[in-house]
This record gives sequence, structure tokens and C-alpha cells, in this order.
Amino acid sequence: MTGMFITLEGVDGAGKSTHIPFIAELLKTKGYEVVLTREPGGTPLGEKLRDLLLHQAMTPETETLLMFAARNEHLQQVIIPALARGALVLSDRFTDASFAYQHGGRGVAAGMVRTLEQLLGGLQPHLTLLFDVPVEVSCQRLSGARDPDRFEQENAAFFQKIRDAYLQRAAEFPQRFRIIDANRPLEEIKHELEFIISTI
Repeated sequence: MTGMFITLEGVDGAGKSTHIPFIAELLKTKGYEVVLTREPGGTPLGEKLRDLLLHQAMTPETETLLMFAARNEHLQQVIIPALARGALVLSDRFTDASFAYQHGGRGVAAGMVRTLEQLLGGLQPHLTLLFDVPVEVSCQRLSGARDPDRFEQENAAFFQKIRDAYLQRAAEFPQRFRIIDANRPLEEIKHELEFIISTI
């Protein structure tokens, strides 16, 4: 594969979605064909599974299996073909989110997540931007959500587990993670993103 795979991660309310269009434009100015996508979702089937995952009560293990079912479609239909033709894939979440949310937050065994990751081929992003904020900031931002999904409705302890799991992943894979302090003014974050993208 000749393309590049960049992912954005962070707890709900970290603000990463705010920066996705800006990052995509930065990459396009460098001449890349940018494929903008998200998880769960990214394909017609994936979007249907997303709706279930965000609104239907289920066991943590079922949630994990559905996440990886959506991810398999995403890989086969979008990510792998785009990388094969040399495009840059920019995805709002990928497998790190399963280690953070399903393992860290829900308590699903890490071995289950790792096994599913390997069954799908074990693809790793070239670069992961982790938007990090204190949990109290995340919860404050989510409190204004008009129609919170079942993840956004969780308590602070849940999000603290997710944040801890993300930071653990960043420590485990320092070569591809860049931790963005997202509890700063928007312009400061944009300047940092401009610098990171300029080094690609």
C-alpha cells in the first residue's frame, strides 16, 4: 500500500470533530487525495451499525463485535482500496477507539480486542492525533448536547477510564501518536496542527 492513514482519537467532547475539516484542507493543500471517513460508519452497512451502537442497549462484548463488524466493512470497502491507490485516509476513530472505549471504558478483555484486530489484518495508522482534555472539560462540553447518544450519556468515571486507556496507547505507540492538548484556544490548536501536518 502506497497511501497514508491518519486517525483522530479522543474522548467524547475533546473537540476533534471541530478540527477534521481544517486538517483535511491542510492535507489537500499538500496535494493529497484525502478520503475523509469515520468509525463506526464509513460505509452504508457501517452507518446502520453505527445507529445501533449509539442508540441500542447491548452487552459490552456485543458492542465490541459490532464495532469490528463495521470496521471490517470499512477496511474492505474504503480504507484498503484508498491506500492501495495512493490516497490519504483521514478517519475519525479507528481501532485505538476500541481499546479505549470497549476495553478501557466497558471492561472488555484486551485480548478479545487484540484478537479481533489481528483477524482484520492488524492495520495500524501512520499517524494518530489524540485530542486530549481533562474529563471535567469533556463532560462540561457534552452537557450541552441536544440529543446525547448512549456513549455521551455515560458518567465521568467512564470517560476517565477511556482517557487513561488512550494515554496508555499513546505511551505504547509513541512513534505514531501525537497528543494534542485540546483544552486551549482554537487558534493555538490550529497552529500545532499546521506544524504537525507540515512535517508529513
